[in-house]
Amino acid sequence: MTSRAVRKPSTRFILERYGDLLPITDRTPMVSLGEGGTPLVRSRSIERELGLKALYFKLESMNPTGSFKDRGMVLAIAKAVEDRAEAVICASTGNTSASAAAYAVRHGLKAYVIVPDGQIAMGKLAQAIVHGATIVQLAGSFDDALNVVREIATRHPVALVNSVNQHRIEGQKTGAFEIVDDLGDAPEILCIPVGNAGNITAYWRGFSEYYRLERAGQRPQMWGFQAAGAAPIVNGAPVEHPETVASAIRIGNPASWQQAVEARDDSGGRIRAVTDEEILEAYRRLAAEEAVFCEPASAASVAGLIRQHREGADLSGKTAVCIITGNGLKDPDTALGIAATIHRAESDLASVERALGWV
Repeated sequence: MTSRAVRKPSTRFILERYGDLLPITDRTPMVSLGEGGTPLVRSRSIERELGLKALYFKLESMNPTGSFKDRGMVLAIAKAVEDRAEAVICASTGNTSASAAAYAVRHGLKAYVIVPDGQIAMGKLAQAIVHGATIVQLAGSFDDALNVVREIATRHPVALVNSVNQHRIEGQKTGAFEIVDDLGDAPEILCIPVGNAGNITAYWRGFSEYYRLERAGQRPQMWGFQAAGAAPIVNGAPVEHPETVASAIRIGNPASWQQAVEARDDSGGRIRAVTDEEILEAYRRLAAEEAVFCEPASAASVAGLIRQHREGADLSGKTAVCIITGNGLKDPDTALGIAATIHRAESDLASVERALGWV
């Protein structure tokens, strides 16, 4: 990696820090919940196992509503307000609904969210509920929900804030800017979960724009990972009934499919599939070895990197960044499914010492 002058943050809020690289006008409301500025946490265990020079986890789970969606939503809803929208709508597997509802409240807008019935983690649905969104549980998949909201947005005065809205992609690209500014250059490898494929599209756009502006440094290979039961890009065809424990990427026909393929090809990268077993193993290892508690979909980036190493990818001397897209509390049921070591004791010192095996 080469060194470069970095953009020092006068604030951590992306609309201000990177405003000159975003489609902001004098009429765009500069309203923030504190999104962006998420840390790069260096691996203490997995890095050594894979023979990397360095491995970092980009903790997008530390955004205001607990996921990367806030980067794009802060801009998408600000632009909706600029266009005098009074309501927003989205289809969601969970994180988008939480983010849209929160930013709608911040701007005084009404939020409508359409979610596939029985396919959304309770931690995410709880956020949309508490922020006062109007929720419709659709008897269908996320892809069905997205088709419905796209049609609604053409028939009713509501702003569509899914990642088909390019302001979402523009906001999300700032994650790539931060990585370059924090490391001094892009890593050789960027690992990212792929569901609707907006995030891999956004990160590649961000790295490419920074590369052109700085006229120095490098662009990473984009390594995207889908769940094996929801891997339309890997399989080359839509998946009618996607299934995976990683609900955030349980999508059978990504809206940004072509852009994701372009990001893969232009970067010399790859998009592969990982099994639910591999995702859950990476999920457990991140928590137990790296102190990173993420939702299962986030662990797909780490599961994919580990699998590529096992399949012979040469990682020696390279720096990799894995995007941790969402907080583990988004999906508490998965965490509670892990066997816990719990002992009972009476309310006295000796009893607690015996329970701990100290006497």
